[in-house]
Amino acid sequence: MRKSPIVPMVCLAASLISGVSYAGTLKDVQTRGKLNCGVSTGNTGLSAPDAKGAWQGLDVSLCRAVAAAVLGDANKVNFVPTTGQTRFTALASGEVDLLVRNSSWTFTRDVDLKLTFAGINYYDGQGFLVHKNLGANSVKDLDGASICVQTGSTHELNLAEYARNHGIKYEPVPIDSTAEGEQKYLAGACDVFTNDVSGLAASKASFAKPEEHRVLKELISKEPLGPMVRQGDDQWADVVRWTLNALVAAEELGVDSGNVAKMTAGSDNPEINRLLGSEGNYGEQLGLDAKWASRAIAAGGNYAEIFDNSLGKNTPIGLERGLNAQWNQGGLLYAEPFR
Repeated sequence: MRKSPIVPMVCLAASLISGVSYAGTLKDVQTRGKLNCGVSTGNTGLSAPDAKGAWQGLDVSLCRAVAAAVLGDANKVNFVPTTGQTRFTALASGEVDLLVRNSSWTFTRDVDLKLTFAGINYYDGQGFLVHKNLGANSVKDLDGASICVQTGSTHELNLAEYARNHGIKYEPVPIDSTAEGEQKYLAGACDVFTNDVSGLAASKASFAKPEEHRVLKELISKEPLGPMVRQGDDQWADVVRWTLNALVAAEELGVDSGNVAKMTAGSDNPEINRLLGSEGNYGEQLGLDAKWASRAIAAGGNYAEIFDNSLGKNTPIGLERGLNAQWNQGGLLYAEPFR
């Protein structure tokens, strides 16, 4: 009986698909020697240049961790500022290899835009920043107000739906960036500025008289923010996903920027050993070397260190961990197991 060619052809197809995957973004980045990382045009605490022009923030730290894991140097990053309207095109077109720009994981972005979220690096929610003299204590007190809202963001749709469902009338004042929102809000072009609460807290902390403003306690949405890659490049998605997981796991396991070099040599905890490369071949499975996670952690610290230095207790913003605390400390944060 003649053997069917189907099995060999399937094997060949699988081999070709695997080859395409391994010849994707990871190889491009390694060949170029630089990671092109899409960030915001300026969102303090997440991604914004400091007074010396150096990019800082929670999202920026993830870009640097990926560069450290892939290229061996956290500074080999080209930060590409994107707006709410240009960010997804920049990723889809290949202008950036990775988008870490306070972008909410939604059905449409994940499915219709043919982009892939590689995890959640910050659990946020949409809120409202108001002048105290406006006398608003609740979102329902904003009826008739003018509200600065970023065009092309989830905030625009969330606000419209919430207002419709609760019978609130408002005048939308379109903005293209957080910086423009702050300027128009302070200039009186809008009564209210709506954004993710992390962004509003950062804006308030930067004002000359922060005591004259308040962030309302109510949230009108869930905003799970995370890094994005192009759909179909599974290996690159794995590299980004597990780099983020490495930062989160490191906090839980007690690995930080101060002890990671010592612990990389080996410990009594098998999961730490797998994470840092003294056991197993996890780096090889990603297409990297054994010390990829060790370098990612050394770049800016574990998740707690990055949070505290970007948004938390070591900054004027001073946000509590809240939902972004570890799962065993009342939050939603945990890494999938390294095993």
